[in-house]
Amino acid sequence: MNFTKVVETKWNKSVAECSNEELYFALLDMVKELAKEKESNAGKKKVYYVSAEFLIGKLLSNNLINLGVYDEVKKILADAGKDLAAIEEIELEPSLGNGGLGRLAACFLDSMATLGLNGDGVGLNYHFGLFKQVFENNLQKETPNPWITEHSWLNKTEVCYPVDFGGMRVWSRMYDIDVCGYNNRTTKLHLFDIESVDEIMVDDTIHFDKEDIARNLTLFLYPDDSDEQGRLLRVYQQYFMVSNAARLILDEAQAKGSDLYDLPDYAAVQINDTHPSMIIPELIRLLGERGMLMEDAVNVVKKVCAYTNHTILAEALEKWPIYFLEKAVPQLMPIIRELDNRVRKAVTDESTYIIKDNLVHMAHMDIHYGYSVNGVAYLHTEILKNTELHNFYKLYPEKFNNKTNGITFRRWFMECNPELSAYVTSLIGDGWKKNAEELEKLGAYLDDETVKNQVLAIKADKKEALKEYLAKTQGFHVNADSIFDIQVKRLHEYKRQQLNVLYIIHKYMEIKAGKKPSKPITVFFGAKAAPAYIIAKDIIHLILCLQQVINNDPEVSPYLNVFMVENYNVTLAEKLIPACDISEQISLASKEASGTGNMKFMLNGAVTLGTMDGANVEIAELVGKDNIYTFGEDSETVIARYKRGDYCSKDYYEKDADLKRAVDFIVSDTMMNVGRRENLERLYNELLNKDWFMTFPDFKEYAATREKAYADYENRDAWARKMLVNISKAGFFSSDRTIAQYNEEIWKLD
Repeated sequence: MNFTKVVETKWNKSVAECSNEELYFALLDMVKELAKEKESNAGKKKVYYVSAEFLIGKLLSNNLINLGVYDEVKKILADAGKDLAAIEEIELEPSLGNGGLGRLAACFLDSMATLGLNGDGVGLNYHFGLFKQVFENNLQKETPNPWITEHSWLNKTEVCYPVDFGGMRVWSRMYDIDVCGYNNRTTKLHLFDIESVDEIMVDDTIHFDKEDIARNLTLFLYPDDSDEQGRLLRVYQQYFMVSNAARLILDEAQAKGSDLYDLPDYAAVQINDTHPSMIIPELIRLLGERGMLMEDAVNVVKKVCAYTNHTILAEALEKWPIYFLEKAVPQLMPIIRELDNRVRKAVTDESTYIIKDNLVHMAHMDIHYGYSVNGVAYLHTEILKNTELHNFYKLYPEKFNNKTNGITFRRWFMECNPELSAYVTSLIGDGWKKNAEELEKLGAYLDDETVKNQVLAIKADKKEALKEYLAKTQGFHVNADSIFDIQVKRLHEYKRQQLNVLYIIHKYMEIKAGKKPSKPITVFFGAKAAPAYIIAKDIIHLILCLQQVINNDPEVSPYLNVFMVENYNVTLAEKLIPACDISEQISLASKEASGTGNMKFMLNGAVTLGTMDGANVEIAELVGKDNIYTFGEDSETVIARYKRGDYCSKDYYEKDADLKRAVDFIVSDTMMNVGRRENLERLYNELLNKDWFMTFPDFKEYAATREKAYADYENRDAWARKMLVNISKAGFFSSDRTIAQYNEEIWKLD
């Protein structure tokens, strides 16, 4: 398909005569047509990846790359005086996810299509997403983040279902987004919406009538759950998602010839975290509606559903009050009670029961009535088996397995860093694009001065590009000739942005005392805090206050700057990650299931500064101790301290003068002059009297390790070697590898 002809046919003028908007719409049409040509439903068995989030990012360049027409289109545009990057700016980023969970789901769909697997994603069509983050008075403000326009990647289908809640029926409508595999098939992301949704309910805030389910159901991802109405709305959302998914699964299986008793031969359902857990009782209910006895329905579903655990945090394993389910989905409660009774008859360990203390434990239902339970990094899976889910592991050791997460190299290398990925291809060929393990061939160039200099030059260009982008979009004035130290991820105490901040304060005080670094340092943050997560929002307030204090201090700002980007999303990630020198992965050991940002940074030549947590463990094993900076207490120490319950943050505070000085600065006059006393004092007290995620024990070693990384950066030749080692060892973290393992060991598609 010739893009020039597409443009002339659509607009009756040449590429050069078209506006960027006209060119974007022409590209949209062309990509949809090319994607349609590669659609396939081949294969008897199909996997349905059901997830509350799919953080797919902008799709134009990714689709052009995967369809094999990126270079051709870019050249046609350039020859006509047009810039593809400028055209991309027109595209709105779909507001369909929050953090790593949703980005992982997006990478997995890309890999399923690339590997030619028969599988689709199933989720919800959120109109305003999580929220658009705005900073006002050094505070996070949440506003709607609309993205659905008349012409977008969404394709309306004729698939509609009635969905019954307690005392109410709504109608769904399925919308599809094409997922283009790299030189392979097109699969679908099925997004269900409610026909009666009403965007007018929302003004310029994220507040709306949470009880008007028939109008609000698909407005927001993770509605504010600080009140009962918000928590109940999440139950409605989750059931709406799985009820539609279950009907689609059964309809498609029957259309292919299934009599439903053989459903495991036609369908595999991957339950991505606990949000879709109600698909288990819903499938059983629908099979009963279609004539199957309970015993048979339970046995069928146990062979269809598999569960991925994404968290070690107990509060993230959803538990819903019985009365929530009885109000929202009364038709499910008899089935859930029956499932619980079956467990009680077979198992004596009360800790594994589905219903306990008038709560329905969703993960327990997934484990009992699914055939596979997987963690997402080696350490995470071992912790699940040995501590967090040990009682279940004793019951079902054969169900537990590990699938270390991965990322799609098409988006996170080819698209976001075309200069570096093209240079790598010039050195080792393009086999790595299909088999990422071939990046190992870069090992032959670790001591090649020309290669190291070129890698450093590309990194410098990426830093300049980020500087220009942030100046244009956020008004920042960044020193591109500084060390770029970056922490971008969801704002949560276990990810320990607060530890990063304590170091920054320490560094600020050191500079004020005359200890100036030989190389300037720029620290970037990007993160959204859940609207009801007060302490997380206080941490954002602290970062923004520090940004104001440090960047406006003429004594310090030549040596240290802090920038927190507003409304961190995939688009910003694609700019920040290629420019990064040091990747902050500093979660408390034993708390991060995997992380995927750590993999993206590594692939783009950043060096990790991190704890031995999540996939950092595997990164460290791959690159070796000389090419990663690790610090902090290990997971066994942390788990044992939680078990004893004897952690006292004040003990560390009193013994470490540097730590005490940094913590006290939070409530200093300097900070109070730019911040809000309520927020700063609350965070100060939280750290001093609780520090639940143990920043204080790791502070001293973290500061020393970070200083070592900064010192090592000065040796540019040795640093370039570290960069090359990281890139060369990143192949293991391809989501193609992860998905191939899911298929071989769990789904077993044809």
